[in-house]
Amino acid sequence: MNVSRYDRDVLRELAEKIANIAALPIHNEKIKMWKEVNSLKSKRPMVWINNIPWHEMGVEGELELKTTNEFYRKIEMEMRRTIYRWKNMRVDMVVEPKIVCPLVINNSGFGIEEDVDIKKVDSDSDVYSRHFHIQIKEEDDIQKIKMPKISYNEDATGQNYQIMTEIFDGILEVEKCGTPDYWFAPWDKLITWLGIQEGLTALALRPEFIHKCMERLIQAYSSMLDQYEKQNLLTLNNGNYRTGSGGLGYIDELPQPDFNPKKVKAADLWGFATAQIFSEVSPQMHEEFALNYELHWLKRFGLNYYGCCEALHKKIDIVKKIPNLRKISISPWANLEEAVLQIGDSYVISVKPNPSILAEESWDPERARRDLINILEKTKGCYVEIIMKDISTVRYQPQRLWEWAKIADEVTQNYY
Repeated sequence: MNVSRYDRDVLRELAEKIANIAALPIHNEKIKMWKEVNSLKSKRPMVWINNIPWHEMGVEGELELKTTNEFYRKIEMEMRRTIYRWKNMRVDMVVEPKIVCPLVINNSGFGIEEDVDIKKVDSDSDVYSRHFHIQIKEEDDIQKIKMPKISYNEDATGQNYQIMTEIFDGILEVEKCGTPDYWFAPWDKLITWLGIQEGLTALALRPEFIHKCMERLIQAYSSMLDQYEKQNLLTLNNGNYRTGSGGLGYIDELPQPDFNPKKVKAADLWGFATAQIFSEVSPQMHEEFALNYELHWLKRFGLNYYGCCEALHKKIDIVKKIPNLRKISISPWANLEEAVLQIGDSYVISVKPNPSILAEESWDPERARRDLINILEKTKGCYVEIIMKDISTVRYQPQRLWEWAKIADEVTQNYY
C-alpha cells in the first residue's frame, strides 16, 4: 500500500491530538488508581464505558472518516473514537502515547458458521435480534465442531508495521500486538448451533449429549490456546485493555515472575469466562454444564474475571471455586445487595448499571445520579468498578451518555 499525502496528513493530525492527550499527567494517576483497585488496595470506585452505539454519537462530523483506504480507515476510526471519548465521556479512561499494529493471525474457526435470521429495528445499528437454525441435533453432529488451525502471517504484519511506523514517526509509538484476551463464552457459541430452547431443555432431558458437546468444544478452544502459546501470538493484557466484560486490566501482579517476553503464556494474562445464557439455570446445573468445563480454560490464566450479563448473585459460592479469581460481574439483573454479602472485599465487584436508562423516551439525569449513589451505598467497603456497557441506543441523543459520564465522575469522586 502506498500512503497518499492526504491520508498521511489526516492520520498524523489525529495522532498529534492523541499524543497531546496522552502527555497529560492525569493518565499516570488513572493507571495507578486502576492498579490499586485491581490489586484490592483501594476502594475508590473506577468507572468505564464500553459497547457504545457509535452510529448515534456523531454531532459535528467529528467521527466522519476521511481517509481513502480501508486499512487506514480502521486506524482512523479508532483514533477518532479515542479523541471523542476523551472529549465527551472520559471518566476513568486512559490514553497512552502509542498505537497498536495487530499481528495478522489467521484462524480457521470451529468449522461451523452461524446459520441465522436477523431482524433490525435500526438499520445502522449493529445490535439486532437473531433466530438460529439448528445445526447440532444428534451426537454425530458434534463432530462438525473442528479443531481450529492458527497461523501467523509475518510478512503481512511486517508490511503493516512498516507503513504505520512511517505514518506516525515522531508522534506515536507503534506497538505490535497479538491477542491480548479471548472472549471465552463457550455456551454463547454452542447455543447458536443447538438453538436456545433446545439447548436449555437438553440440560435436563439429554444431559449426556450436552456433556459430549461441551467436551468437544472445550477441546477445540484449548487446542486454539495451545497454538497461540506455541506460536507466541499472545500479548500481555495487564495494561490499557478491557478485562473480561469489565474495566481496564492495569496490575503489577502480572506477568508471572518467570515471564519471558519471547514466550508469553496464558499464565501471564488475565483470563475470562461467561455463560450468559445460564442466567436462570440453577447453581447446580451451572456448575455441572458450564463452570466445570470453563475451569479447564481458567486454570491456565494468572488472574481471572468471571461473568457478563448473567445474574450471578445466587452462584457466588461456585464462582469462588475459580482459581486466581479477582473480578466478578454483577449485571443489572443481579441482586446487588445479595451479591455484596457474599463477595465482601475478597474480590473486585464489577457492577453494571442498567443501560436502559439511556434508551427511555425521556432522559432523567437525576435518576441516573440516584442509581449511581445507590450502587455506591450498597457496595460501601468493597472494591468496585462501575461499567456502563451494552448501550444499544441513546435515541440519537449522545448528550445523554456525556451527561451520564459527568454524573458518574462527580458521584464517585465526591462519594469517595
